[in-house]
Amino acid sequence: MPKISKITASRVLEFGPVTDRREDMDGYTVEFVSFAADADLDGPLKALPGSHCPCPHWGYVFAGHVRFVFDDHEEVYETGDAFYTPPGHRPYVDAGTELLQFSPTDQLAELEQAIADWMSRQQGG
Repeated sequence: MPKISKITASRVLEFGPVTDRREDMDGYTVEFVSFAADADLDGPLKALPGSHCPCPHWGYVFAGHVRFVFDDHEEVYETGDAFYTPPGHRPYVDAGTELLQFSPTDQLAELEQAIADWMSRQQGG
C-alpha cells in the first residue's frame, strides 16, 4: 500500500505564503498545506462558473482555522477537525493553519489551471 508524509512528498509548491507538499496517489492528490498568512481564492474563483471551487476535498486540520462558504451556509473547521467539502465552496484560511487535504487529481488540476490562468491575466501575461 502506498504512503505519503509531509517529509516524503515529492512535490513542493510555493504560492506566496502558502506551502503545498503533495503526492498523487491512485487518482487523488494528497496535500500537506501550510499557510503563513490569511488566504482566500475569491479573485481566481471569479473566473469559474458560479465563482466557486468545483473540486471536492476531504481533509484534517492539524492547526488553525479554515472556513468554507457556500451560497446558503458556511462550515468552519478548527484544529483536530476532519472535513469534507463538496464542490460549490469558497475557502478562507487563517494564518498559521496546517492541514492535510485529499482531492481528486483531475478535478484539482482543472481548478489549479483556472487559478494559474487568472494569475497570468493579473500579471498582464
